[in-house]
This record gives sequence, C-alpha cells and structure tokens, in this order.
Amino acid sequence: MPQMTGSKFLADTVHGYGITHVFFMPYIAPRALMEMEKLGIKRVQTHGEKGAAYMADAYARVKRAPSLCMAQSVGAVNLAAGLQDAYLACSPVIAITGRESQINQQRHAYQEVDHINPFSAVTKYSAFVATPEQFPVYLRQAFRSATTGTPGPVHLDLEGLAGQAVVDREADLEVIIEESFTQLPPFRPEAEIEKVKEAIQLLADAKRPIIVAGGGVTASDARAELIALAEKLSIPVATALNAKAMFPYDHPLAVGVPGSYSRDCANQAVCEADLVFFIGSHTGGQVTNGYSIPPQGTPVIQLDINAEELGRNYSIQLGLQGDIRNSLRRMIENAEAAEPRTEWVNRVQELVRNWKESVSDVANSDIVPMRPERLCKELTDYLPADAILVSDTGHSGVWTGTMLDLKHPDQIFIRCSGSLGWGLPAAMGAKCAEPDRPVLCFTGDGGIWYHLGDLETAVKSEINAVILVNNNHSLNQEQGGVESVYGGRTKGSDELWLFPDADFAKIAESMGCLGITVNKPSELSSALDQAFSAERPVVVDVKTHVEGIAPRAWTPA
Repeated sequence: MPQMTGSKFLADTVHGYGITHVFFMPYIAPRALMEMEKLGIKRVQTHGEKGAAYMADAYARVKRAPSLCMAQSVGAVNLAAGLQDAYLACSPVIAITGRESQINQQRHAYQEVDHINPFSAVTKYSAFVATPEQFPVYLRQAFRSATTGTPGPVHLDLEGLAGQAVVDREADLEVIIEESFTQLPPFRPEAEIEKVKEAIQLLADAKRPIIVAGGGVTASDARAELIALAEKLSIPVATALNAKAMFPYDHPLAVGVPGSYSRDCANQAVCEADLVFFIGSHTGGQVTNGYSIPPQGTPVIQLDINAEELGRNYSIQLGLQGDIRNSLRRMIENAEAAEPRTEWVNRVQELVRNWKESVSDVANSDIVPMRPERLCKELTDYLPADAILVSDTGHSGVWTGTMLDLKHPDQIFIRCSGSLGWGLPAAMGAKCAEPDRPVLCFTGDGGIWYHLGDLETAVKSEINAVILVNNNHSLNQEQGGVESVYGGRTKGSDELWLFPDADFAKIAESMGCLGITVNKPSELSSALDQAFSAERPVVVDVKTHVEGIAPRAWTPA
C-alpha cells in the first residue's frame, strides 16, 4: 500500500470519482487544493461559504453526479446553511470542513461552535475524521451515502482548523474508486413484477388517472420512459418543478406544474383525478400546495427508489419501490395499450386552454416596464436548444415554473429548493458542470443582491454564465403581506419591500462582467445574442413592472 499525504489521497480520490471542480472558501486544506490543481481540477474560490455550497449543489444536479465543496472550521456552519438547498433538492454534495482539535472541543475555543447539530439537519451522513488512516473509510462511505437511495449531501469534519491533522500527514493509503457511486443512480433496482402488474390494472380501471412526476424522474434520467408510459396508457402528466424538463410542454397530455408555484390547470386537473400516480415525488408541501392537491383521500399509487417515502404524505393504495427508469420500463413492457381516454383528455386540454387564455393578455403585453409574463414568453421563444435554465426561488420560481416553457428535449431546468439568492452561484456551478452549454440564470433584484460578490468569482474563474435580473426594484412578492399588516401602502410599509432602482449592468461592468440593460421586449433577443456570444460573465438587467405579481395558486373550494 503506497504512502501518501491525506491531501494527495483526497485529490486522487475525488478526481477518480469524476469531480472536475472544487468550490471552497479559504482557508481549508491548501495542500489538497494544490494536489487537485496538479490533476486539472478547477479550484473555484468563492466570496462566502453558502455560495460554495450552492455552486456544488447545481453542479451535482446538472451532472447527476457527486460534487465537492469545502470550508475551514470557522466557516463550517455557514457551509451547513448553504447545504439546506442541496438537502431539499436531493443533491449529492460532498462537504468537507475543518474543525478544532478534539482536545479543544467544548472549551470555548476561538471561533469554534458545535458542527454536529448544524450538519445533522442538512445531510444524510456526517462523520468526524481524526487521522489520515481513517480517511479512506469515511470518504468512500460519503460517496456511497450521497448517491444511493434518495441522493443528498454528506459531510466530513476533518481534525484541525483547516483539516491539517488529516490532509498534511502521511499514511499508508490506497485510492479505491467504486465506479457505481460516481453517478446517479448507482444502482437500478426494479419494482416487484406483481406490484407492477397491480399498478397497471389500477391505472387501467381508473376513469380519470393522472401522473405527478417529481425530481426522481430527473435523477433517474427517465424522461423517455415517462412519455412512453403516459402515451401507452393515455394518462395526463403534471410535472413538479424538479421534473419540469421531463415531459414535452406542448404534448396533448401535458398539464404543467402543480402545487404552490403552479398553473391553475395543473392543480385543477390533479384535483379532478380519480387516481393519482406519484412517480419519483416526495409528495411534499410545494408540489401538493400544502398537502391539499390532490385532496386527502384521493386514491394514490406511488413509485420511489426509497421505500421510506411511500405513503409519507398520502395514504397509498399501492406502493412500488424501485429505480424510476427501470420500473417504468417494466410497466411499459407489461401494459396493454389503453383505449384513448377521450373524455378525460379533452377535459384536461380544456383546462389547459382556459389557463392559457387567462394569461394571454399579460404574456403578450407591450407595456413598459415589461411584464414578467412577457419576459418569460420571450425567453421561451429564445432559449437555445441545449440551454440550462437556472431559477432562483420566490417569484423567479413562480414565473419560470408557470410562464416559461421548455421547447427542446435537451434543455435542462434546475431551480432553487429553498434560499433566495441561490440562483447566481448555482448558475456558476451549472456552467462548471457543462462548460460548453449556454447557462441562463433567472433571478430578481432581491435575489442577485445576496451573492453579488461572486460575479468577481465568475470573472476570475472564467465561468461565463448569463445572469438575467427580473429587476422590478422590489421584493414585490412580500407587498401583499406587508400592506395587510400596515393597512395599506405607507412609508413604513414601502421600506420593507421596495428597493432603489439599481443599475446592475453598471455594477457588473465595474466587476469585469459584461452588463446589458433591457427596457422593452423588442430589445431582449439581441441582448441575449450578445450575452451568449460574450466570452465573459454577463448580467442582463431587465427592467420589469413592479405590479407584476404572480397570482396565488388555485385551490379547491
């Protein structure tokens, strides 16, 4: 067994697992960073630990493979806060931190707080590594845990403020790469054939079945199988935000995104169904709009790779455990082609048409400042066939989820699963994962302020993502709640949701990016042409209407 430092072991191992970038906030494992550089791993030094975690989250989701972020001891809890999004998005992020030496724990060491509780809340697995000899055991387990079952972030806490007790010392260490855990999913178990046949029969017997596809479909790369099953059984499909790219937007069976960030037609269709088939969905609060869509008591089938999820939020008539892609293939093989459900499909198409008509005026409006609905329509028509669209949360998630369609099968959509401000660093992570593809971030002025400093990171690291700002100089999603408290618009209430009208194009230029301002719809296409052809990071500052507030989700009476 060869002798090597923990630094070389870490670098050789993550390189073997296919990791091409490490996102970090110094000062952490500098010898390991040097060893990574020798192997061609790009080191991306951020301006905050949360930004590093967000970059790693998006990188992992786009690559469907593990990623790496790191921080020193004093920044560890900041990194844990950033892992919240990766945890909520089921993203296989490997997080490495330093920690005070064991002898100094619980003795009021300078800048040190407990790491166990913060990381236990946002990871699947967290372990303390005291010596380089222990490193192989825990690092390989970290990759296994991050990628298996429901994927998720993991954490290794290394002895020493910068992990030096582990990475700076030599030991007899063998680099072993377990190929299965270099990608998602590492294994593809199939649902039992008896349950597959039972599910087919239940779907055949239903008059108004609907599929709700979740992020598990994306993680399993099961788009083709989802489409094939829906067509064979004549079942409409609603797609969670994490599965937005998994079903053609213009398919006769497509109903859009249901839940909180949703189209009325999707919520209405799910509520009218007499059987709901959740595929790779956690049936969480967002996709079900607070566990109300479908109404509790609706017959449910659920397929998930993690049996722990079956029946968590809805009582199930039938549960199937298995990898989404392979289990759907068994269903397709064993199912007879159904007679077209003409009445039900026509009803769903009617709901979709009614919704499209209801938003047509704002989607086609020429008003200036621009309506966000019109912005989304322009982006739908413009986005390149291989584009990666990265959406922040709040109104950015609502607009991209409801009003923006993905017209091409190779387009990728990832969205923030928790914290506003995720979008900018996430777009950088996505660009690192796929450097040859166009990456567009959709965020607002409220969102871009969070990690504005990482525009400098993008310039320095040559991460040429395009950041589009839906700039309505406000957090107008908060307007209604604030004014309901104040009894109307007052000076005091304005301060809680209105911002000065910042010029993000000028700010971007001052940091070395290209900055472009768009004031009306006709200017957007040429601005994006310029942005995607620029050989540097770009901020497109789109001035939009402050009254562009997304409607609340449709709910049953």
